Amino acid sequence: MRGSARGLHRRLAVVASTVLVAAVSIAVALLVTPMQQVSLAGQTVGVGAAAPSLSVSGPGELDLFGQRLPTTLRFDGPVRPRLALTQITLGSQLAAAFAPHRPSPERAIGAALAAGWTRYFAWEIVITAGCALLLAGAVAGWLRLPVRQTLVLLAVTAVCTEAINVGGIMATAYTAPARLRHVSSLVALAGVAPLPAVPAAPGPPVPGVRVVVMGDSTAAGIGNPGFVHPTRLERACQRSADSYAVDLGVISNWRVLNLACSSATIVAGILGPQPLGTITAPPQLAVAKKAVNASAVVISVGADDLGWSALLQLCTVTPECDGRAATAYFQQRLHAFTVSYYQLLRRLAALPTRPVVVINLYYDPFDTQMHCLDNLGLTPAKEKSLLGLLQALNGVLASGARASGFTAVTPNFSGHALCDAEPYVQGVHSRAPFHPTIAGELAIALADGQAIDRAIAARAPAVPPSPSSSRSLSPSPSPRGRSAPRSRGSTS
Repeated sequence: MRGSARGLHRRLAVVASTVLVAAVSIAVALLVTPMQQVSLAGQTVGVGAAAPSLSVSGPGELDLFGQRLPTTLRFDGPVRPRLALTQITLGSQLAAAFAPHRPSPERAIGAALAAGWTRYFAWEIVITAGCALLLAGAVAGWLRLPVRQTLVLLAVTAVCTEAINVGGIMATAYTAPARLRHVSSLVALAGVAPLPAVPAAPGPPVPGVRVVVMGDSTAAGIGNPGFVHPTRLERACQRSADSYAVDLGVISNWRVLNLACSSATIVAGILGPQPLGTITAPPQLAVAKKAVNASAVVISVGADDLGWSALLQLCTVTPECDGRAATAYFQQRLHAFTVSYYQLLRRLAALPTRPVVVINLYYDPFDTQMHCLDNLGLTPAKEKSLLGLLQALNGVLASGARASGFTAVTPNFSGHALCDAEPYVQGVHSRAPFHPTIAGELAIALADGQAIDRAIAARAPAVPPSPSSSRSLSPSPSPRGRSAPRSRGSTS
């Protein structure tokens, strides 16, 4: 009797161990199987599997600059594809990838993603089997099984593990490639229609411009003194004679074209026209293309895309800034911005002059050790919540810049926050609360100028200068018809 009970216990232990080994092996394989890199049209996309779900079908996952977005495509099975954009390098590769003798771009993208998923699935099966054999061997040693029983245990465990593994993801493994082949672009996967082509701006080229600044109210310099004789567009966009674009031109003796406009977003401002009451600003990128010899482009965008001003106002009247409704609103806007930002980066990477591109991150406007805003409803706890949202935006901006081979710049406002003695941020009762002061705009200009110099110097060995080259940031006069910037405050 005792022998029979002992044998039964051993069989039960073997069965339990087999199930446990299978579960652990599949989990480990999904965790460690490397994403398969797919290169197409200058883009590098990782193809792998998202975390398992309890549902039998659902969307896949698109990892775009650190933001995990659900795909518009739905897949069968609890384990579904995950696609991660890791690199954007357009230019000569774009023409080569879309050459006439190759398949159409839409079909090529879907076929490449399907092939990547097939390779990933094959590797996952192999790694699952390896983990199962390793763990089964450890169990056999722990149970002190003889050689013959050990071999039987290894075979049974491997077969059972792969049966569970393949059975669990069988639907995805066999249906995902067919669905991925219909993918025409990563933007389509995120559920946002591609933006129309940026039309050409009227007027002749502007060959003397060396740097172009595009973006929102931070780049426009709103709240600071305006030009003496502004144009209608400069007045409507609230551009300042003390913007960092003007500062950049003065301190470096470059001709800088500032196209920034208050309330500009990527969709309505940079890639598309921006209504401004009685006039409409043309797409900033369209005007920027007229600067045919520009060596650098500086971008400041994102706050208006996310409704940052509305979030600030919401924070002042609610008990907390990280409530469920506010967080859901922000996350939804951040997802939409991420897709638009991807489209902008592709357009910038495809500029024919291949300029240095600088992406400005947003400065930290708060000193959470101070309490000067408590009476306005912005406590240090709320400020920390807002900074967390701002860091999420900056994370997308920096990740996108890195994936595109661009430069991300973070202006340093340390010791000069809103409540500090010499703030770089306009106060809550100023003309443009939370926007940079004159000194803050100058700090941004200095950081951008250094970044541009470093990027140009890094390119020098790869792009040797020539007499006809227009890529050097050579000195040039400031634009005619503009006043000199007013005196700047201390930046110490």
